Amino acid sequence: MPPRTSVPPHRRPPLVVTSDGDLLDDLLRLAAAGGVEVEVAADPAAARTRWRPAPLVLVGNDQAQHCLRARLPRRSRLVLVGRAGEVESGWQVADLLGAEHVAVLPAAEPWLVDRFAECGVEGGATARVVAVLGGRGGAGASILAGGLAVTAARARLRTLLLDADPLGGGLDLVLGWEQLEGLRWPALTGADGRVDAPALVRALPSRGDLVVLSWDRGDLVAVPAEAMAATLGAARRGRDFVVVDLPRQLDDAAVTALQTADRVFVVVPAELRATAAAARVVAAAAPHCDDLSVIVRGPAPGRLRATEVARALGLPLAGALRPEPGLRRGLERGEAPAASGRGPLAELCQRLVTDLTGQPAAGAA
Repeated sequence: MPPRTSVPPHRRPPLVVTSDGDLLDDLLRLAAAGGVEVEVAADPAAARTRWRPAPLVLVGNDQAQHCLRARLPRRSRLVLVGRAGEVESGWQVADLLGAEHVAVLPAAEPWLVDRFAECGVEGGATARVVAVLGGRGGAGASILAGGLAVTAARARLRTLLLDADPLGGGLDLVLGWEQLEGLRWPALTGADGRVDAPALVRALPSRGDLVVLSWDRGDLVAVPAEAMAATLGAARRGRDFVVVDLPRQLDDAAVTALQTADRVFVVVPAELRATAAAARVVAAAAPHCDDLSVIVRGPAPGRLRATEVARALGLPLAGALRPEPGLRRGLERGEAPAASGRGPLAELCQRLVTDLTGQPAAGAA
């Protein structure tokens, strides 16, 4: 069955997977009420290439078993949809698929209109989401994440730096913001639906165009995938640029962030053991993201070249970082990475932000 609506080229539309014509008519009507157009796939084979990029996937009850047998990857924002009297047997399948909700029509129609509307906020204009992942412990992923966020904010992009690593010590420390008032993750772990974007921004520590969602130094708490999805949804609606610092051990929240990201960078020191460790990280992350590349950080004690690291990992090389001896000393003094606009880190971040947004990132004043 061909798509029955056109797909706007400037955004990723929600995906509907069903061959039930009556159910499809209902969902097209609800999407129109939410102000969005949708892409339609009649079965899992037609849905596979569009499954991960779609901001929202609705699987008709008629295709639930087929999607399960097709072993489509688990993802956030997946909804099983059917009519009253038809989906009672689908609850177990929904759980196996990883569906976050089962929407029973007609009772769930208002809720579905709201979900469609979330995908069409501001004509589909949403933030660019970038995730950064360390190839091994101490690789410098948090420093790169902080540098990207600082550089984007210097370019007048409304930026959110999101700390998804509960064992990382807190990205507010990377920026020297630990004394700033505002919410940290423990206050948001109960979020499981729509988070108001302006309210979120007002509640977080901020300076200028940059806001940060980090951890405190209290008891360790887990971030549910639902809370991560709700927070990233608000960030996409309310910001221009989002940087996520990911843990190497991927929990459900980290997988949700990976699936949301437009690009993912793996930071790897130019060392043989670091490259071997990074291969395991890449193997775990690759199934959850479409655009994965490597950034190699010097020095290279064994003269291992950045291109050799990238080739060993089977990834494109996004950039190389020359040694910057003063960087860590500045961090210990509370200086945010790349804040001066000078040095290898700042230059790399300026190039990456420009590539990702098309907006020139300012260098040193």
